[in-house]
Amino acid sequence: MNHVPSIETNPALTRLTAQVKHDLDCLDYPARNWVRPRTHESGLAVHDAVIIGGGQSGLAAAFGLMREKITNILVLDECPEGLEGPWESYARMVTLRTPKHLTALDFGMPNLTFRAYWEAQHGAEGWAALGKIPRPEWMRYLRWFRRTLDIPVRNNTRLDLIEPLEHGLFRLHVSGAAVTGPAYLLARKVILATGIQGGGEWHTPGFIREALPKSRYAHTSEVIDYAAMQGQRIGILGGGASAFDNAQWALGEGVASVDLFIRRAALPRINPIRYMENAGFLGHFADLDDATKYRAIDHFLKLNQPPTNDTFNRARAYPGFSLHLGAPWTQVRESDQGVVVTTPRGRHVFDFLVLSTGMLTDAKLRPELAALAPQIACWRDIYTPPEGQANRLVDDHPYLGADFSFTGLTPQGQGQLHGLFAFNYSALASLGLSASALSGMKFALPRLINGVARQLFTDDQDAIMAGYYDYADEEFLG
Repeated sequence: MNHVPSIETNPALTRLTAQVKHDLDCLDYPARNWVRPRTHESGLAVHDAVIIGGGQSGLAAAFGLMREKITNILVLDECPEGLEGPWESYARMVTLRTPKHLTALDFGMPNLTFRAYWEAQHGAEGWAALGKIPRPEWMRYLRWFRRTLDIPVRNNTRLDLIEPLEHGLFRLHVSGAAVTGPAYLLARKVILATGIQGGGEWHTPGFIREALPKSRYAHTSEVIDYAAMQGQRIGILGGGASAFDNAQWALGEGVASVDLFIRRAALPRINPIRYMENAGFLGHFADLDDATKYRAIDHFLKLNQPPTNDTFNRARAYPGFSLHLGAPWTQVRESDQGVVVTTPRGRHVFDFLVLSTGMLTDAKLRPELAALAPQIACWRDIYTPPEGQANRLVDDHPYLGADFSFTGLTPQGQGQLHGLFAFNYSALASLGLSASALSGMKFALPRLINGVARQLFTDDQDAIMAGYYDYADEEFLG
């Protein structure tokens, strides 16, 4: 087996890093911070922006702010360094699902793209031969991206609560192994770059949760030790991409069998994301009127995302794989033989259940938003669809501004929310497939960065303009 050099010792990446740093120097990056420093009356320094989440969205948001010379920022992530995001935890696909040529985090800098990263190590021929991006290599690229750009990340730090203080200032209550001083930070702007799960929670159907102990099941969003289940029978509920990711992964780890159950009579075949990527959809969804947005996301949620062909073929190639169509679970119960699952097509017995049942988006489900959720306007508060066309899943999404900022239910609520941005999957209804999808981030990031910078400027406009009128530094000395 060939040894892969680390990102710190790989000569090819060392050369590429030097090229990136020269590019940044040519662009005067990051240079002097223009935002006026602020100290709280408590004596604690105030961050201009704190980004929650050190995965791809959080790192890109931090880079975008630093490019705009907003450098008094900090990224917080609850995971150890190198384990941010899903790529080394619950993501079990072999490759990313997105096409390899899509750009996202680079802000138009060619040497920061994944292609440049790959070609530096494997050449142009290696890029041409690459089908899709290997999942572990994407995480390695993110580590290189963070180190190359010197992004300030504090790992092992969990955000517990966002407490609004005066207008435009938040106290962030934190915990974790890295918290050694005060258990809170102060920030003017808070960006929730918390991925797919950051706007709510993963969904476990009540009839499963009420009938079985937690030791009998797990959601696909959890870390599951399939290697410890060798020889066991696994039942999976759900027909989306993550269901097949887990099926092929579990069988590869040596489980005896995997039975995958789908409510529908046929697998979904159409992936609407592919259309979005080629129709200006991702860049301009935010410009649509509310009625069009609502109908579009309703359609998107009903289609579901099919598995990729390679993942499906990888799963069905195992002799222990079985697919059950038109077979929703109607009951689960414990027995001496294992967990009995009842469907309209019969009963099955398993040692362990895996749930690919999606997620629920609702700010009230987020503990860090407990002090603010009652003030957050949802789509149901702003828009009423035609009779008979309401979709609760859409209604529960927060109603966001074009820059990912929250909308308040009242003027008082708007004041408390000022400076808080939802750069996660909860932005789906308002801004489309943007903040949490690689294909949408290219278009989402400028909206977010411009919004944060605009607020920082307008919040301080009186002091900035006073300084402008008082400015008297002599430049001409002749």
